[in-house]
Amino acid sequence: MNTRTRRLLVVLASAAGSLLVWTAAAPLSGIDLTVDQAATPLTVGPFRIAIAALLVGFAAWGLLAVLEKCTARAGMIWSIIAAAVLALSLTGPLAAVTTGAMLVLMGMHVVTGGVLIAGLVRR
Repeated sequence: MNTRTRRLLVVLASAAGSLLVWTAAAPLSGIDLTVDQAATPLTVGPFRIAIAALLVGFAAWGLLAVLEKCTARAGMIWSIIAAAVLALSLTGPLAAVTTGAMLVLMGMHVVTGGVLIAGLVRR
């Protein structure tokens, strides 16, 4: 399998992983994934989750591709940047209305980031 195909599958797997977490939490367990966006409640559903994970995945892939053309240490540099972005992204779920929603949203962030970090750099 070539690198492009493998990386596409990694991006798709990151979105699928987040959707699996959502499926276990929202429809099966009944946790309401609502966040407070500028005093307006916003329900996080499967469409938003898939789009966000795909956008982040393709952006991560793009950054990695640029770094690979610019430096021999692209994998290490990208991994550090990706870990920092993942850590910063965990502040977003703090706006969740309930603790359960916050934990589920953090789990989705970790799954998406973990799949991308583990899968995109691997040769």
